[in-house]
Amino acid sequence: MTFDFIELPWLERPPANFSVLCRALRTGSGPFGQEAQRLAGFSLDSTQSGSVSRAIAKRLARRDDPQPLSRFKLGMLSSTTADILVDCLPAAAARHGVALEVVTSPYDQVMQQALDPTSALNTASLDAVLVNVDHRWLQLDRPHVGAGEVAVEAALDRLEVAVAGLSKNGGVPAILETIPVPPLPLFGSFERRVDGSTRDMIESFNCRLADFAAQTGAYILDTAALADRIGTDRWFDAVAWYAFKLPFSANAGPAYAEMLGRLVGAIRGKSRKCLVLDLDDTVWGGVIGDVGIAGIKIGQGSALGEAFLAVQHTALDLRERGIVLAVSSKNDDATARGPFRTHPDMALREQHISVFQANWTDKATNLEAIAKTLNIGLDALVFLDDNPAERAQLRAALPMVAIPELPTDPSLYARVLASAGYFEAIAFSDEDKQRAQSYASNAQRADVMAKSRDLGEYLCSLEMVVTVTPFGATDRPRISQLINKTNQFNLTTRRYSEAELAAFEDDPEIFTLQMRLADRFGEHGIIAVIIACADSIGGRTKDWRLDTWLMSCRVLGRRVEEATLRELVTEARAAGVDRLIGQYIPTAKNGIVADHYEKLRFGFAQETQSGLRVFVLDVANYEAPKLPISVVRSGLDEH
Repeated sequence: MTFDFIELPWLERPPANFSVLCRALRTGSGPFGQEAQRLAGFSLDSTQSGSVSRAIAKRLARRDDPQPLSRFKLGMLSSTTADILVDCLPAAAARHGVALEVVTSPYDQVMQQALDPTSALNTASLDAVLVNVDHRWLQLDRPHVGAGEVAVEAALDRLEVAVAGLSKNGGVPAILETIPVPPLPLFGSFERRVDGSTRDMIESFNCRLADFAAQTGAYILDTAALADRIGTDRWFDAVAWYAFKLPFSANAGPAYAEMLGRLVGAIRGKSRKCLVLDLDDTVWGGVIGDVGIAGIKIGQGSALGEAFLAVQHTALDLRERGIVLAVSSKNDDATARGPFRTHPDMALREQHISVFQANWTDKATNLEAIAKTLNIGLDALVFLDDNPAERAQLRAALPMVAIPELPTDPSLYARVLASAGYFEAIAFSDEDKQRAQSYASNAQRADVMAKSRDLGEYLCSLEMVVTVTPFGATDRPRISQLINKTNQFNLTTRRYSEAELAAFEDDPEIFTLQMRLADRFGEHGIIAVIIACADSIGGRTKDWRLDTWLMSCRVLGRRVEEATLRELVTEARAAGVDRLIGQYIPTAKNGIVADHYEKLRFGFAQETQSGLRVFVLDVANYEAPKLPISVVRSGLDEH
């Protein structure tokens, strides 16, 4: 059995009536996002992807509601023929939780579109622009022997001009692509050692592209890695290039769209947070209840045991980068925990699992319990299970949970999980590393709460400390990540890129505030983000309009929102502000904050035709409450 990425083998094959379902999607009315995501969740070829994409485009054009998909408007700036990409992209984006609208530009008009303030892309109010250029446009398609660095510098300079034009004229971040190396070596195996060979130049360009993206606030799409996985002999189709100026084989269109869909989903905060593991024949070989601890297959010395060990190592690697691990198994609890506690060859141990559900309840109920315990949505879960009947049952009961198809050979389980792209990242911080431990600490806090006599005693026992600072370059990636993925405790759900946050930091009319929380059990990281825009009257700031107020749901019930307002009022008074203007924009997910401002003693002011609700707080009349939270302030006096 082989694994071919181009076929997206972790997805189910489409049903026999797929075309009928696509037609129904296209002609339907009302909310359509759930059905679009379901149809996009199959392994689709270019034709099938196009059917779903066109249906999504038609429904968006009719202004139908795409919930639970998040809207995203992507510009495509391409030096090659982009039609095949446009046909596949909305379907792939829907698979990852995004209702994608694609705005195209004329063929090979990269500089013209980027530098013209009135171009179609720069006037389209986009969320991002994909700069889809290849080695030919960068003039790295021919060797520059002895002058490789000069050629690479020229390529980067050319790209920089285009990106700067997009930033200046359109004000949106770019998505930049790494460049695949064409399979045409001039020096054979000596190619990497020759300054100015095609491989030498392109690999140097790709290395430097990451730094360039960091400097400009751009995102990276690793197209070179995708081409390597598929195989560059398959990727580079000479006939397709010379006849149609297609940058790669038409068969690779869905795989490319899948990679870009993952990235757009991650930008919108749709990446999954938790891996839930079945146990028997998934984490180890055999049924523990039948064969006992000594009889399960795990560890070195056998092909089967090593295959299951690879699954455990993959899970641990995910945990190291912040993915939470849980277990859902039909087993007696003590029996299921046995290998984690005593088997010498197990890589996973009990302390690695944040929620352990081993019982005879149906798995749908267990997954709901896991999500509730972790205080995350079901759409944040990935469930790995070898049993096709269980997978089918769960997909029917909980369609929002990601459940990869697994082959019959366990040797491929780890590769399927790693390849499926559920945990796509656009940033990685120290807080991401600590996320799994944070959920384990939450269990300790819950135990303390159960033993406390009342809420006040519990909160005091936590010994909470908040650190309050303005936004800054160090925390900007994490703040952008929170802004783009927080849906529940988010009053306006406005989304901002790192480049936009950097502009806010330099704008004297915008006040920014972030809060970190720690208690005696550990660090929570950044748990609150505020963006306030000044409204000036007669040259003196009178109002701060609260453009963004979001908080981590993990700290609800700790009075942190009151502490946030207390610090916000302190800063407003220092700036001569008379009123705070709160805004609430209702969404399908942020109902828990519908009365947020009223709880904080803001007065209701008005509701607009668009549904925006406005609240007002007079700063002079605010009385700070006594809170069980200590405050450390840093950098605000200079802000």
